Amino acid sequence: MIVHSKENVTGVNEMAETDPMTVDERRKYLHKIRLRYWRAEGRKERSRLLDEAQAVTGLHRKSLIRLLNGELGRKRRKRERGKRYGPEVDAAIAVIARSLDYPCAERLQPNLVWMARHLQAHGELLLSETTLELLGKISISSVRRRLPASQRAAQRLAHRVGRPAPTSSVRSFIPMRRIAWEERQPGHLEVDLVHHCGLSSQGQYVHTLQLVDVASGWSECVAVLGRSWLVMQDGFERIRQRLPFAIRELHPDNGSEFLNAHLLRYWKDKVKADVSRSRPFHKNDNRFVEENNFSLVRAYVGYGRLDTVEQTHLLNQLYDKLWLYHNFFQPVLRLQEKRIRSEQTPAKVKRMYAPAIPPLERLIQAGALSPEKQAACLALREQTNPMRLREEIQALVDRLAHLPCAPEGQVEDVRLTLQQPEHSHV
Repeated sequence: MIVHSKENVTGVNEMAETDPMTVDERRKYLHKIRLRYWRAEGRKERSRLLDEAQAVTGLHRKSLIRLLNGELGRKRRKRERGKRYGPEVDAAIAVIARSLDYPCAERLQPNLVWMARHLQAHGELLLSETTLELLGKISISSVRRRLPASQRAAQRLAHRVGRPAPTSSVRSFIPMRRIAWEERQPGHLEVDLVHHCGLSSQGQYVHTLQLVDVASGWSECVAVLGRSWLVMQDGFERIRQRLPFAIRELHPDNGSEFLNAHLLRYWKDKVKADVSRSRPFHKNDNRFVEENNFSLVRAYVGYGRLDTVEQTHLLNQLYDKLWLYHNFFQPVLRLQEKRIRSEQTPAKVKRMYAPAIPPLERLIQAGALSPEKQAACLALREQTNPMRLREEIQALVDRLAHLPCAPEGQVEDVRLTLQQPEHSHV
């Protein structure tokens, strides 16, 4: 049952226990006692039931006998009550309500008369004195019946529920899914963008484009200035040239920096991989890259603002070192199995992890690298001193922390950050 807001349903019930019964309540009681009255044996039993009904309902004894022996259903009136307010009043209320943008009946009813005269002076209404007199007598309830809430909500300007944003025709054709945690074939990459805007998101600033392989934990990071399709395409091209295995699937979130016609055309022509997307407002659909947003980006770069070409170049130098440090040397855990602890507690799951090894080793075990790529990666690791690499990363982090941001009003040229400047005119 719908309870109107003007009714106090939580306070003290206004109906006292001593109030007389309504017509419907009396008829409901008589329906209950009617069968007992018919089955009563002898006049003494019927008389006792009539005394009880008379005390409860307050009706005359003869009325009770007539109702119990006849029809209890309420009959319609032979002559219905006529309408007090005709179509002229209804039309006037509709015009006045529209001129005031459909206020509630409590606000509209006290102002009907003067607003009717005001609109008549401006040529919006033509009313008789009889109609004006009726507008002064009409009750709030009668006004509410003539302007139902659904009509007010559909036609008013203020507080209108905004129309939903049109669904992108590009986005609607991309399936929503989540890459399975037990995926064993490398090449299924979760994609995300980390913002380096500091305390304010105004203006143009640096972003980190990160891709994480679900099966192996291999991570790719590239810094881009802004998030236009030009710099995003350049960032993906850098990653594609450096990635040692084939891309089978790209799985970004629903951001427009990923799901636009320009970038999707690039993925289709150059990458030639499947594209899926996560469900809106479900960060766990991209759980691996979301975790790496902290461990591989925020943990080194922090939360400060980066917004210059020089900072972008230096951040890419840092990511080149981190690419080697993380993928070739850092052991990464990967979930291997989930076991339900017992049938009595199926919600409790025991997680079994495979031995922690670097992503490169996991790619080699999966056979995802060609012999040439595998030999090149192993040779690069052999000639790299991880202690020296760590010191170089620390030096780049310190340099990045001391670089100043762009002065207020200065515009940075994003074309200076591209790896392939010849594409900047596209």
